[in-house]
Amino acid sequence: DAMRRGDALRRSVIRILRSEIHNQEIEQQKELDDDGVVRVLGRQSQQRRDSMRAYGNNWIKTPYLDRLAEKSFVFENTYVTQPVCTPARASIMTGLYPHATGLQRNNIPLSRDIPTIGDMISDDYYNAHMGKWHLGDDMMAQHGFDHWVAVEDFQRVRATRKEYRYQEAPYNQWLRDHGAEPPSIQISYEGWVGVAELTEEQTQAGFLGHTASNFIRDYPNGTYADQPWMLFVNFFEPHPPYTGPLNDLYDPAKIEVGPGFRKRPDSGSLVNRLRSDFYMGGGNNPLGEAGGDIHDTSTEEGFRKLRAQYFANVTLVDNQLGRIFEALEASGQADNTVIVFTSEHGEMAGDHGMLEKRSLYEEASNVPFLLYVPWLNAGQQKRIPGSVGQVDLAPTLLDLTGSDIPDQLEGKSLLPVLSGEADLSDNDVFIQWNGMGDRNLGSPEINRMVSMPWRGVVTGDRWKLNLSPGDNCELYDLNTDPAELENFFEQPEHHDRILDMASRIRIWQDETGDDMPLPTL
Repeated sequence: DAMRRGDALRRSVIRILRSEIHNQEIEQQKELDDDGVVRVLGRQSQQRRDSMRAYGNNWIKTPYLDRLAEKSFVFENTYVTQPVCTPARASIMTGLYPHATGLQRNNIPLSRDIPTIGDMISDDYYNAHMGKWHLGDDMMAQHGFDHWVAVEDFQRVRATRKEYRYQEAPYNQWLRDHGAEPPSIQISYEGWVGVAELTEEQTQAGFLGHTASNFIRDYPNGTYADQPWMLFVNFFEPHPPYTGPLNDLYDPAKIEVGPGFRKRPDSGSLVNRLRSDFYMGGGNNPLGEAGGDIHDTSTEEGFRKLRAQYFANVTLVDNQLGRIFEALEASGQADNTVIVFTSEHGEMAGDHGMLEKRSLYEEASNVPFLLYVPWLNAGQQKRIPGSVGQVDLAPTLLDLTGSDIPDQLEGKSLLPVLSGEADLSDNDVFIQWNGMGDRNLGSPEINRMVSMPWRGVVTGDRWKLNLSPGDNCELYDLNTDPAELENFFEQPEHHDRILDMASRIRIWQDETGDDMPLPTL
């Protein structure tokens, strides 16, 4: 009976995959008939792991994420392949590591020769992509997606073929219709929204909540109603700027902070110490600062205010997820929908005295991952201990939808873990950083050190080793020190552990064709 229901579900998928926010409200599983449809919904940008109840946070208002988590597989530790937008986003879409896609920093287009989940999923599916793309030619439907709704208009002049540069993002018309004039094409959303004073409805999140809801509600009556569908909804928020229409939602003096908040990483790498000194010395994100997103980071009060506003934008997206889930329920498709919620990377938000991402610290590289599969969850939460990498998302969705999994994918399907046939107790997860050519991050010293590459591994016993050929390496025991306050790399008693973990990185490099030189140990 379970196999029959699974086969029925595999006929259709709606998917919102990367977000720094993705949720779904699903009722108890109902009996599926032969016309059952699998849909996948998910995706997000820059949302921290500890931003919802499922990961220990009891004060942030995320009712829709919480409701989804109550009925989902909750992966306890999920790592991005590289903690910055384009490389991580490409891995989610392709099942390949950044060195394999060639997208090792931002503002590099994804080659048309590299297939995404949109290309690889069964041809039965009608595929829709809405929101942030960040992989080149952002205005145009591509890589197997039939329906395309763009938002990042300034990307027309970046990583875009000339013939596509004069097509405007639909979000611009949404702004005009709701009483706001869009920014100049030369100005990014991040560099504009800090002073735009948008209402909740005017934000990109508001636009995507409305647009995705309409797609879901109208699909059963549309031209392609006989096809299963896959939907990616990609919210920009809570990506900086650290401001928004819900700025006053949380009292900065009362929000929770951990042991690493404004704690300089004295034993850590030089690049992290430089970034900590920059921010705690009053520095701001240069890109956001240019657009008026300025905060007093030299004081605890100022950092708390910034952090409270960041988490308010998490709630902003959750509100829009509620609209999407209500549309899914109203359309009668909720019980046939696979839902994925995850984020392309996290946000430091003052921990270790740092902001934004570009770090192998947990706050930037360990993200939420909720997976609702109606025929496997049966309306109950199941926590998945251990560690997993986002490179496994694409093959997992292909498996769940009955699609072929290409041999060249470097990730693997998690279906055996979901079904209880396997676990993650011995699973090693690999993270990388390739920062050459990144934008200005505040000072010449930071810009030089961020160009140094890194390779990291989190082993099944929850130790993390970060290696760089040009910076101070790091070893953390995530079991006893989840805030990563003490670097054990220089301690002689851990030398054998370091050698063993480094060999795991080297074997992984050989298997995936990664040629970054490791330091001599």
